[in-house]
Amino acid sequence: MPGGRLTISELARRADVSVRTLRFWSDEGLIPVASRSAAGYRLYDEAAVARLQLVGTLRALGLGLDAITAILRGRQGVAEVAQTHADALTSQLRLLRMQRAVLRAVARRCSTTEEMTMVHALATASAAERQRLVDDFVTRACEGLPDGSRSRSIIDVMRQLPDALPDDPSDAHVDAWIELAGLVADASFVARVREMAEKGAAPQDPATPMLDHQAVLEHVGAAVAEGIDPAAAAAEPTLARIGVAPLDPAARLALRRQLEVFTDLRVERYWTLLGVLHDRPPFTPMAPCYLWIIAALRAREPST
Repeated sequence: MPGGRLTISELARRADVSVRTLRFWSDEGLIPVASRSAAGYRLYDEAAVARLQLVGTLRALGLGLDAITAILRGRQGVAEVAQTHADALTSQLRLLRMQRAVLRAVARRCSTTEEMTMVHALATASAAERQRLVDDFVTRACEGLPDGSRSRSIIDVMRQLPDALPDDPSDAHVDAWIELAGLVADASFVARVREMAEKGAAPQDPATPMLDHQAVLEHVGAAVAEGIDPAAAAAEPTLARIGVAPLDPAARLALRRQLEVFTDLRVERYWTLLGVLHDRPPFTPMAPCYLWIIAALRAREPST
């Protein structure tokens, strides 16, 4: 080690890198050669040791050779390169998290290859692509409805997706988006929403009875939870508590038909999924209660 200098082998051993790597970095000008031996071999000083430590640190942080070269030659500052690299890593982490979420969804669903492709495409779609899918559904569902109608206003709310899925989406987020995307692509679902919208936009018959939502939630919800058969005599007290028992046959028929138009498990499920995507608190499903009332009314209609 003449003059306190290190040979390339000694420097490589000291820095725990291969001689080949060190020679490459030296050829690229990243590690300066202090002098050469009488035989022409490269010799390095302490400045080379410090430079090699810096290169190793930057490499360990994931920076490529071009970025390291730009730093060492003064073309870019460390802070600037670090921020650029941090931004790139953020994008990579977001992609990795989404890939992990997709794989979990596939594993939970025991998906086929075709289903896996579909799940991946839906889960990794951009915010604009997701919004376009829902916008197309809304357009088909409310096309031709009068502007300003209550039905159109309600359906317009159905288009309100969050700007993006979270960077680290939960299983619930991914599953909700996949299920929601399946609904809006289902022609029968679109037709059902369209039917509800058309009926809602039409003038309502003032003679059709109205039920108190809270009473239905309390009393019918309890009946559903207890498993009371809507067609059985045991359902009568519940019907009395919500104001159905005293209605005449014509009023009961009008009520049943109205409830059938505006009660749909899949439509309510859409609102539930939208709430999941927006991280809203869950609401108590009402469709099972109204389906119970529909069944109770139908069971008590005079036979024809």
